[in-house]
Amino acid sequence: MTTRFILVRHGETEWNRNPRFRGQSDVPLNATGLAQAAAAGQAVAARWQPVAVYHSPLGRARQTAEAIAGPLGLTAQPHGGLLDIHFGQLQGLTVEEAQARWPEVVRSWFETPDQTLPPGGEALAFVRDRAMAAVHEIAGRHPDETVVLVGHQVMNRVILLGVLGLGLDRLWRIGQDTAAINVFDLDAERGEFTLLSLNDTCHLRI
Repeated sequence: MTTRFILVRHGETEWNRNPRFRGQSDVPLNATGLAQAAAAGQAVAARWQPVAVYHSPLGRARQTAEAIAGPLGLTAQPHGGLLDIHFGQLQGLTVEEAQARWPEVVRSWFETPDQTLPPGGEALAFVRDRAMAAVHEIAGRHPDETVVLVGHQVMNRVILLGVLGLGLDRLWRIGQDTAAINVFDLDAERGEFTLLSLNDTCHLRI
């Protein structure tokens, strides 16, 4: 039994335009992000027939999920397993501000993310464990069906690394733009993933 996953990153926020460590800070979509979410919703409705839309509990993911669920006549459902990484004391800081306080942590995050523990935050391995547990749990609910997951840059990259069987040291080798669409299948009986598309933003070129 195979479940098809449409994995979407949330639309743009002001903290994406002027980059900060977002993590579990609850930042809403900006006007561009709302338009991106609507475009993602139209793209999903035109190509697939999902039976459910799950999202990170954070507002920017919920807003994006609602824009996708609406045209499908579905209700977006929060799932704690899709929550973004907790950056601890880095949350809300620009890269420059974080570098001024924790230069080695910031250097490690961009060079060896798999070995980094933000002060007061969580490691990527923990994020991977709960993310992949969520994917398998949702697949169990929806055998031979299509579902949408709406997450975040780090969360989606971690899931895609799991799909590809790659280590967390490759975090920065996966592209994940705002409102990007990724597609993969999970054969639950075999426990095997197949990646079908990655970081698709064609629906945003309007």
